[in-house]
Amino acid sequence: MATVNITKDTIESTIADNDIVLIDFWAEWCGPCRSFAPTYEQMSEKFPNITFAKVDTEAEQELAAGFGIRSIPTLVAFRDQIGIFSQPGALPAEALEDLINQIEALDMDAIREEIASEEDASEPAAQ
Repeated sequence: MATVNITKDTIESTIADNDIVLIDFWAEWCGPCRSFAPTYEQMSEKFPNITFAKVDTEAEQELAAGFGIRSIPTLVAFRDQIGIFSQPGALPAEALEDLINQIEALDMDAIREEIASEEDASEPAAQ
């Protein structure tokens, strides 16, 4: 699968309709972004079951701001609609492949339980 461009209008459906979504926040003027693009495209071919999305931070400034993007490229990952990874910097192919394998191996039931227990702990006690 090739990479897909997403916008503020398509981000929610992209995350909702796919099990694993990687998002590359980039800009045309960014040298490291241009260097990372072929690696990202290569991995999209190697892992066709994963959605590899790209957000042009110049065209989608509101979306980038919503994600708190301060440095590009930044890679963000979702699994089962849960944000599980966000890191600035271009990853080498081996590191990106390792990250993808780790995302695929996650026990999402355990992550959902952890999120639920954190939410319970942060709620004020009923009086």
